[in-house]
Amino acid sequence: MQALIYNGPGKKNLEDRPKPTLQAPTDAVVRITKTTICGTDLHILKGDVPTCAAGTVLGHEGVGIVDAVGAGVTTFKPGDRVLISCISACGRCDYCRKGMYSHCTTGGWILGNRIDGTQAEFVRIPYADTSLYPIPAGADEEALVMLSDILPTGFECGVLNGKVQVGGSVAIVGSGPIGLAALLTAQFHSPSQIIMIDLDNNRLAVSQRFGATEIVNSSDGKAAERVMALTGGRGVDTAIEAVGIPATFELCQDIVAPGGTIANVGVHGVKVDLHLERLWSHNVTITTRLVDTVTIPMLLKTVQSKRIDAGQLITHRFRLDQILQAYETFGKASSTKALKVMIEA
Repeated sequence: MQALIYNGPGKKNLEDRPKPTLQAPTDAVVRITKTTICGTDLHILKGDVPTCAAGTVLGHEGVGIVDAVGAGVTTFKPGDRVLISCISACGRCDYCRKGMYSHCTTGGWILGNRIDGTQAEFVRIPYADTSLYPIPAGADEEALVMLSDILPTGFECGVLNGKVQVGGSVAIVGSGPIGLAALLTAQFHSPSQIIMIDLDNNRLAVSQRFGATEIVNSSDGKAAERVMALTGGRGVDTAIEAVGIPATFELCQDIVAPGGTIANVGVHGVKVDLHLERLWSHNVTITTRLVDTVTIPMLLKTVQSKRIDAGQLITHRFRLDQILQAYETFGKASSTKALKVMIEA
C-alpha cells in the first residue's frame, strides 16, 4: 500500500508499505477513504514531537471502511463505515475511566505518533470498539473528517477548558483550522464577543464569515492594545492560544482579564515565559489539555443537524498519490489560503 512516511525532521516521502494486520483481538484494520493533514503533523516534521520515530506513517484523522476486525471487537464488522478518533482509548484504565482518553496508559495519541497513522491506504486501529464511531447513513464524510481531531480539540481544549460563557468575551489567538474550530464551537455558548487574532488577513476574513465579532491583525505588534480597546480596557474572559509559539502565549497573558482563563491549545516545541510577576494577583486560570475526543458523539449530532458546517473548513482536495503536493499547499497556507486539505485514498 502507499503511505506517507516521516523520515526524520524535515524529511517525508510517499512509500510502499505492507498492508497492516491485526495484532490484538481488539484491533481493526480500516481502509482509509478520506484523510487530512494536521498542524501537528507539521510540528512532527519540525522535530517538535520526539515520540514520533523516523519510519512512522503520519496522520491521525480520517474516515474509512472496516476491512478486518479482531475476535474481541463486538461493535464493528467488515464493511462498516467508520470515523476514526485521533485518540485511541482502551476504555478500562484509570485515565479512561476519568474520561481522559488522551492519557490512556496503552493508547492515547499514538496514531501517526507512536504507531503508524492514517495517511495511507490502510491503518490498524487499536481498541476499535472505543476508538471508532459509526458513520450515519447519508452523512457528509468529508465534513466528518473534521471530527477526528480539530473540532473536538477546539471545543474541548479551547472552549470547555476556557470556560466560555454566555455573554462573556473571548479572544482566539490564531485563526488556522484549530482556531476556527474553537470559533465555531464557542458559539454554542453565545459569548458576546469573539475576537480573532492572526497575521493573515485571509484567515481573518474567513473568521468573520464563521462568526467572529471583531478581528485583529497582529503584524504591527499592537494586538494587545487593540484587544484592550475593544474590551473597554478590561481584557477578555477567555484567551485561547491556538498557535503554539512563545509570542502567542505571551499575547494571551497580555489580554486576559482579571478572573479570566488562558486555555492553551497549541503544540509548543520550545519553552515560553510565564509572567507571574504580573499575573500572580489576577485570579487567572491557565489550562492545558490534549484532546480526549469525548465530545465526538455530541459534535457528530451537531454536524448532522447542520448546527455547524464543518465542511466549510475544507479548501483543497488531493488524491493520496498527491500528498506531497498537499503538504506543500498546507504548509504554505499564507499564500495558498489553505485551511484543511482533503486527501482521498
